[in-house]
Amino acid sequence: MPHIRKALAVFAAALSVTALGAGGANAGEDHAKAVLRYTEHGIPHIVARDFAGLGYGYGYAAATDNVCELAKIYVTVSAQRSRYFGPDGEGYPSLSEAKNNLHSDLFFQQLNDSGVVDRLVAQPAPQGPRPEVRQVVSGYVKGFNTFLARTGRSGITDPACRGADWVRPITEQDFYRHFYSIAVTGGLGFVTEGLFAAPPSGTAAASPGPAAQLSASLRDGLGKGGLGSNGIAVGSDGTAAGRGSVLLGNPHYPWHDGRRFWQSQLTIPGRVDVAGASLLGMPFVMIGHTADAAWTHTVSTPVTFGLFEVPLTPGDPTTYLVDGKAEKMTSRDVTVQVRQADGSLKPVRRTFWATRYGPVLNDVGGFAVPWTAKSAYALRDANATNMRGLNTWFELDQARSTADIVRTLSSTQGVPWVNTIATDRAGNALYADIQVVPHVTDELAKACSTPVGRETFAADGLPILDGGKSACRWGSDPGALEPGLFAPSRLPQQQRRDYELNTNDSAWLANARAPITGYPRIVGDQATERNPRTREALLTAEKGGFSTDSMKKVLFADHSLIADLAAADLAKLCASFPDGQAPSSAGPVPVGPACAALANWDHTYSLDSRGSLLFQRFAIRLGGLPRFSVPFDPKAPLTTPNTLNVGDAGVRKAFGDALVELRAAGLAPDARLRDGQAVTRNGERIPLHGAQGFLGVLNVMTPVWDPARGNTEVVHGSSFIQVVGFGGRGCPDSSTLLTYSQSANPASPYFSDQTKLYSRGEWVKGRFCEADILRSPTLRVVVLR
Repeated sequence: MPHIRKALAVFAAALSVTALGAGGANAGEDHAKAVLRYTEHGIPHIVARDFAGLGYGYGYAAATDNVCELAKIYVTVSAQRSRYFGPDGEGYPSLSEAKNNLHSDLFFQQLNDSGVVDRLVAQPAPQGPRPEVRQVVSGYVKGFNTFLARTGRSGITDPACRGADWVRPITEQDFYRHFYSIAVTGGLGFVTEGLFAAPPSGTAAASPGPAAQLSASLRDGLGKGGLGSNGIAVGSDGTAAGRGSVLLGNPHYPWHDGRRFWQSQLTIPGRVDVAGASLLGMPFVMIGHTADAAWTHTVSTPVTFGLFEVPLTPGDPTTYLVDGKAEKMTSRDVTVQVRQADGSLKPVRRTFWATRYGPVLNDVGGFAVPWTAKSAYALRDANATNMRGLNTWFELDQARSTADIVRTLSSTQGVPWVNTIATDRAGNALYADIQVVPHVTDELAKACSTPVGRETFAADGLPILDGGKSACRWGSDPGALEPGLFAPSRLPQQQRRDYELNTNDSAWLANARAPITGYPRIVGDQATERNPRTREALLTAEKGGFSTDSMKKVLFADHSLIADLAAADLAKLCASFPDGQAPSSAGPVPVGPACAALANWDHTYSLDSRGSLLFQRFAIRLGGLPRFSVPFDPKAPLTTPNTLNVGDAGVRKAFGDALVELRAAGLAPDARLRDGQAVTRNGERIPLHGAQGFLGVLNVMTPVWDPARGNTEVVHGSSFIQVVGFGGRGCPDSSTLLTYSQSANPASPYFSDQTKLYSRGEWVKGRFCEADILRSPTLRVVVLR
């Protein structure tokens, strides 16, 4: 084939060049080289001689697809959103919970002024980046800047930032600040709004808010709102062939802004060869596979921060007591430049306060922890010193077995807030929650919790400790890389030959046949009700007999466990309403074809399923009202709770309200899912299958409901999906799908192409081995000098 011969010739010529740069060896030090081989759907297979070249190719290719999204990240971490976009615009929720641009800038400027990122980067490994990581980062920055220099602001085709003055060359410092913001997303990034605390002006007392309010906030995601995942690792005993393994990686992430994934393959011949996806701007594969091992991550349950309540000296709210000795809080004045209505800039200044434990705050996700004349609350984020995660993913990219994966997680201790689920060619299935976890034992929490802390720790694992006693500081383990963290040996992990999985519940039922117990409460709960996705995943995994094809079908079956448990009873309830009129907030509403639709529904969220939209709106309307009359039983965790409580007035009213809501949106009670769930890209409506996770659907889609039209956009859901199988000595059998496509640029051919594939239930063939890459009918080669 001429295109293959041409590609091989270009590739061979590129790699045979002795000097890395056009100007020879010396120029090569400043101009790294890489070869980009693009296959279907714009997936780049990046090859280089060294790590600097690999980063260079990644930076150039990533900017080609998403320069505007990346530029938004860098303007955010450099605390300049108010300068360019004004103070009142929405903050950047991908990196913090700041409610507006001004608070985002003050938050990041405070971090930048503190020098914490620079200090962490200056350390040698394992605390700081490995030399090879530094090379990748250096190359990435040069690659991004080269794209920008060649294109120019005016040459950018994405209207989101074409010609914008906030698009600029970046520095290595920008990159490291970005990674740091990812690491602290579940701590400092979650409590951003609470950090604007000021000393009380009077002596009035105040109490923390109700613990239940904090519980609700914590369960909403600890600043990781919109982040979830499924990971199912099937070992040899669970495969149809009785050998090898199959992995499903299915993160549920936002479809927009800086938490998008981007797909690539990274290769240095003889050194590293890895394929998968990473968050925008991270030049390492974060979820993916090598020739012999595959892994994915799921958002985990450990709380990665804690609060300390410190007693204050009478008459001085900025002096606190530890063991009866006074210590002054530290303060930092932070200034940012804010664009005014006339275009001029005006400095805005705020003061941040901190104790030995960390910054003073007055709010945790809407839960009041007031700074009074008697006490103040301070936060310690266990990831506040985490630059180690860069080393973690660098080393994962070279794993050849699940043993390598455990070794990497344990030696780097840099995973900030996710579990790891993995398989290998030898047929092993792994679950490991080896991540950053505050060293708060159950014993420490019992001895040192404040009254509110006793409630929050029991309910959600959040420690609120007595900061007035030095004995109440976090503990440590000999195997931890730094004080205050649990060692990997204290955290849950399990390896089996049948399966291991996680869908954002705690470690307890990673395998239904082998519950994991004995871990500290802060890591997660035990013997408690599992979320519907966990139950669906476990019931599916217990069947065994998997292949890569059957795993793909499992995900895209869009089956709803909650529908199995409630739809038939709901259909009977529907048919029982007198005169065919259901109660609702607006009065009686005719049920019409609703009863037949529910009775005949196949309990899936496939595009042509009828009854699915009605059930979806019903479940949302049901909210926190009682659903089931049979409660959870820890001895039957896969089958309880069950049986819809049709006698509950709230259940009956929720059904009627759902009917009203559908009709207001112009949708019949028996409308197909495709009629009321879609996104629009470049004027083309693309229907979407899948549904919310609380319905027990593995293929999560969390849509935006327009009261006049139905579900019209996606907040978060299935993002980068991979199914990887190992068997014998062949190339990994992989299929992938990036649901929102490679590029956020509407002018790109890769803006919505995979979204359409997703709509049709189709996959992208994984091209990992050389022969597969060269067989791509769309192969295109770009040589970067």
